[in-house]
Amino acid sequence: MSPEFLAPAMMIASGSIHAVVNAILKGGKDKMTGRAIIDGSSALILLPATLLVPLPHGAWGWLGLSAAIHCLYLYAVVRAFEASDFSAAYPVMRGAAPMLTAALAILVFGEAVPMREVLGIAVIGGAVATLVIGRHLGRAGLGWALLTAAMIGCYTVADAHGVRAAPRPVSYIVWSFVLSGAAIVTMFGLVSRGRIFAAALAQWKPGTAAGALSILTYGLALNAFALGAVAPLAALRETGMITALVIAVVFLGEKVTLVRALSVTGILAGAALILTA
Repeated sequence: MSPEFLAPAMMIASGSIHAVVNAILKGGKDKMTGRAIIDGSSALILLPATLLVPLPHGAWGWLGLSAAIHCLYLYAVVRAFEASDFSAAYPVMRGAAPMLTAALAILVFGEAVPMREVLGIAVIGGAVATLVIGRHLGRAGLGWALLTAAMIGCYTVADAHGVRAAPRPVSYIVWSFVLSGAAIVTMFGLVSRGRIFAAALAQWKPGTAAGALSILTYGLALNAFALGAVAPLAALRETGMITALVIAVVFLGEKVTLVRALSVTGILAGAALILTA
């Protein structure tokens, strides 16, 4: 399969798996502990692989920047979920992220994006954001959700450049999970004053499963970034919101409203614009 088809396919698959990871996180009682388990287990799973892949020479700076951004991103995620409903905050995070990512890629790094792809990015972002209509989202929840979206845009662009700077994509992927996982567990351990380590005993099994899936979802995304343009690929990842809605309906018993149906249609339309550009 050629890169022009392989990269979008990997990103769409990544989005669907990402929705499953977040559904597992949503099901946990303690969001901070759950997030620490997910990232900590990912780091432990890939730690032996650091002996098998080349050192990421040329990408250490990007790795450090990415780890710092991921820490702020995940702290914002936890605070957003504490301040508001998941179904209200999550669409704002994911809906605003593609447009912020595109802005960074185009304005800061000079990435060329055809107008059809720009339109597709805007359609996906707007369609995902409409999922918040009719749901309560206070000022604090909105602020944390928007900060999360900004951090998604920042780490997406940083990792896209880092994975291209490394000797091989797999080298950057392995070291990214190990370094970011260690930084995230340390941060949440300090913020919670060690509470997460005791709480982890009650939810380590689903957290570890989500950690393994998170390797797959972001590994696919980083491999896709090594092959194609950042902005449209980042937008295609938001097609995972369709999987999230299927999970909500089939497993969580939520209803399909007219707004949700229209949002799914908009996501598919935006993806079609990007894929046919």
